[in-house]
Amino acid sequence: MTTSDTTTIGFIGAGNIGGQLARLAVAHGYRVVVSNSRGPETLVELVDELGPSASAATSAEAAAAGDLVVVTVPLKNYLEVPTEPLAGKIVIDTNNYYWERDGRIDALEQGTTTTAEMLQAHLPGAAVVKAFNNILAADLTTTGSPAGTPSRRALPIAGDDDAAKARVAALLDEFGFDAVDAGPLADSWRFERDRPAYVVRMTAPEARAKLAEPTR
Repeated sequence: MTTSDTTTIGFIGAGNIGGQLARLAVAHGYRVVVSNSRGPETLVELVDELGPSASAATSAEAAAAGDLVVVTVPLKNYLEVPTEPLAGKIVIDTNNYYWERDGRIDALEQGTTTTAEMLQAHLPGAAVVKAFNNILAADLTTTGSPAGTPSRRALPIAGDDDAAKARVAALLDEFGFDAVDAGPLADSWRFERDRPAYVVRMTAPEARAKLAEPTR
């Protein structure tokens, strides 16, 4: 993986989480290509704010341009994420299941799969890593701190590819957070909605304890 000054992060979705992550990426020397479902012309204001390291594109173009790609769309729209341009890439999945928005999904209700596994099945050529889904958007740019800071905030990650998880853990560290490995994608439910590790500030030891609490 290249260093941040030559790495592009593509964003499929540029809402609250996507916009904040794009701000963090630019602040740490990354190029970003942002996209949404409404078209690049609706992202002019965000791109202007982000500056010369940012551009807007279609979802397929953002997927193709990114060395890393963040998927941050409503779960109900995950099948619209382009597949071919994401083959061979690390995909960061920030999605959560809100049945009020997404409709009831039986497999999630019954606990036979996870949102991240659903995205991975849709993107068989990519390495999906679950991250940034258990933090409020505003906290992304306000609660990070340098490595070694006492009580540094920790965020869980999950994935089936160890190298991909290591790359995403390094990105979290750059952005100001300790990464706590929660295991494979099958265990990513442990830091989703209504779980003890969801949208609470935690240190790494606290995160490990909270991840071990819930049962299905």
